[in-house]
Amino acid sequence: MCQLLGMNCNTPTDITFSFEGFRRRAGLTDHHTDGFGIAFFEGKGARIFRDNRPGASSPMADLVSAYRIKSLNVIAHIRKATKGDVNLENTHPFTRELWGENWTFAHNGTVENVQVCSECHYQPIGTTDSEAAFCNLLSRLKKRHPKKPSDKEIFDAIVEITSDIAENGVFNFILSNGQWMIARCSTNLHYVCRKAPFGKALRDDDVMIDFSQYTTENDKVTIITTQPLTKNEQWTKMKNGGYVFFKDGDLVYEIEGTLPECKPHV
Repeated sequence: MCQLLGMNCNTPTDITFSFEGFRRRAGLTDHHTDGFGIAFFEGKGARIFRDNRPGASSPMADLVSAYRIKSLNVIAHIRKATKGDVNLENTHPFTRELWGENWTFAHNGTVENVQVCSECHYQPIGTTDSEAAFCNLLSRLKKRHPKKPSDKEIFDAIVEITSDIAENGVFNFILSNGQWMIARCSTNLHYVCRKAPFGKALRDDDVMIDFSQYTTENDKVTIITTQPLTKNEQWTKMKNGGYVFFKDGDLVYEIEGTLPECKPHV
């Protein structure tokens, strides 16, 4: 399967440390070699880099690492193709406009029988089940809420719609509109929330960083990924059917496993 990486924080942050460990899984430490992509939100805009080459050896991935873009929300994906050819149009993450915002989505797993209304505004460009699921989600959201609702209403609607889609397969995903980040777990998804006092982290390829040299006491940074990227941090493993909603680095809403209602964190 593919692997996912997301970052949500309260101050623009450089994701290079995590991305470098993540991209190694696309040809060096693992076999997710069918393309990579990464999206950085900047205000209402988004910088998106995608390549159908392996992330570990892609010159575009080299550019991303050298650029050191700082962002409040980042979504990255390394692909192991299960549906759709290995080409650019099938490379995650996918982006569409909803309520005047960029919405970006990446998926790990396979879902069957995803229906996309031929008359709906959102249509897949490629041939993956992932992009079809994203278009299905946005079409149903827009129909349900012609105007942008509250964060809580958005979260509730996404949980309901994607729980329906997930009945037909494995549906791990990360989704962001640049203001918040939502993730759903079917099989494997982990997150870690970093805040003061910041310490050292040892990446799984034995590269060490001291976050205290790059942060302030007010910073909050949450990393979400398929498999933990560091050896010495306490990662939270999500359960099947679990959802999280992060904003400004904080866990705002959560559904643990298959609980029917989200609970606010205060």
